Amino acid sequence: MTQNNETVCANPFVIRLEHGAELTDDDRQKLLALTVNPRRVAARTDLIRENEKPNDVHLVLQGFACRYKVLADGARSIMAFLVPGDFSHFQKPLLDAMDHSIGTLTPSLIVDIPKGEIDSLIAGNPRIAQALWWANLVDAAIMREWLASMGRRSADRQLAHLFCELLVRLKTVGFATDSSFELPLTQEEIGDTIGISSVHVNRILQQLRDDGLIAQRTKMLRIVDLPRMMSFAGFNPNYLHLSARVQS
Repeated sequence: MTQNNETVCANPFVIRLEHGAELTDDDRQKLLALTVNPRRVAARTDLIRENEKPNDVHLVLQGFACRYKVLADGARSIMAFLVPGDFSHFQKPLLDAMDHSIGTLTPSLIVDIPKGEIDSLIAGNPRIAQALWWANLVDAAIMREWLASMGRRSADRQLAHLFCELLVRLKTVGFATDSSFELPLTQEEIGDTIGISSVHVNRILQQLRDDGLIAQRTKMLRIVDLPRMMSFAGFNPNYLHLSARVQS
């Protein structure tokens, strides 16, 4: 295998989009070309703020980023995680300004892709266009699942569901094993995600450990009994729209 092919195979952006369309080698090389100039971004850095005009697509190659809003009382609500292979948006914006902010949660490797490059790529490459639209639709499906969790799942089941989702999403792009992944998030950030205090997060984590569902060591989280964890959380990965070979 050539070094170039190894680079393609290791690129989380290309790996993720493989699930949205039957890409050719030429498609993969064109996608890889978009990621050649990444920049290192410190943790807790805004990539774009609410009310700013989106000119670039922000692609995550390493690290965790999030979509969030700051409410009138100063509280933050995290509405989505961007993990390796995820990007902020690609469609030509119909609105003049962002209605939320996007920022890193951890030290990250980010690619800023001018929207014109994405538009040109979509126009002449139907398989790439399909893959990008697939990713956009999956992002919307994840948001719907999060809304269902917030509305109907208890806080402990919300957190268990989130851990199951992160395991599947990170495993898809090569950043997790069958049962464990790096979880570099603080308890405050987890609380901002599911709408509870960091003290409550701490209690739930302890409960999940005591129940034999998770184990933690430094920043690594292991799901000890995945079938039981999925059953407890009511987790069904169908909304991630991945092939059976990744879910298994």
